[in-house]
Amino acid sequence: MRFTSEQHLDDDTVLEREFTLGEIPGILWTPACACAPAPLILLGHPTMGLQKMYPRLLARARSAVADGYAAATIELPGSGVRPRCAAMDLARADLQRALREGRPVTDDIVDRLVLPLVDQAVPEWQVALDALLTLPEIGGPVGYSGGVIAIGTRLGVVEPRISAAVLFAGSFVPRASFEEARQVTIPLHVLLQWDDEGNDRQMALDLFDAFGSADKSLHANMGGHTGVPLHAAEEANRFFARHLRAITPSSPR
Repeated sequence: MRFTSEQHLDDDTVLEREFTLGEIPGILWTPACACAPAPLILLGHPTMGLQKMYPRLLARARSAVADGYAAATIELPGSGVRPRCAAMDLARADLQRALREGRPVTDDIVDRLVLPLVDQAVPEWQVALDALLTLPEIGGPVGYSGGVIAIGTRLGVVEPRISAAVLFAGSFVPRASFEEARQVTIPLHVLLQWDDEGNDRQMALDLFDAFGSADKSLHANMGGHTGVPLHAAEEANRFFARHLRAITPSSPR
């Protein structure tokens, strides 16, 4: 891991550092005056690129740091400044065409778009986690928060260092992810926008049902993809407080 820049935000309460892991860019946010290693939340996001997603990621990171966590994210394969993947771009164009023409999105399109992304992104998240956990200001446990939900599902199966996850049900899901979901046993908090224009609601409900976790909750709110209410973030924060045991300014020590 090589840090390439740093800046202090919010009256020096948040330290933001950009880094690279080989060709993979990322961002790390930590409490500027940490007195003990902080639990870590990995911030997942859609394939829109870190630059475009930065305002939303920063808001989530600020909330995490305020609650006593470190937060980190990385650029996903084929997005942002990383090399494009021709096969994934073709599958994305096929998906957009199907949606535009009102045709069903076939399993073939979803598989071609999502499975290569999951296969590459999950090992990269694990490499990033390896590096992040060597930093003295970061300890455990580790949580995952965000989308693409198929990435979060795979991580929940293969990465034992992740103790709990908040998953955003806002992307198409390959059928293979349903089999993986049955193997997920960590606590889950799943967010669903009921009127998400780009999400198959029934598929999201079926995936939630498939998760093997004994401790799982589904929080559905009315509205489209970007209409997540503020109280949804507050509920997710309480979920992580229960499962990652972060010490916050208002918590007894």
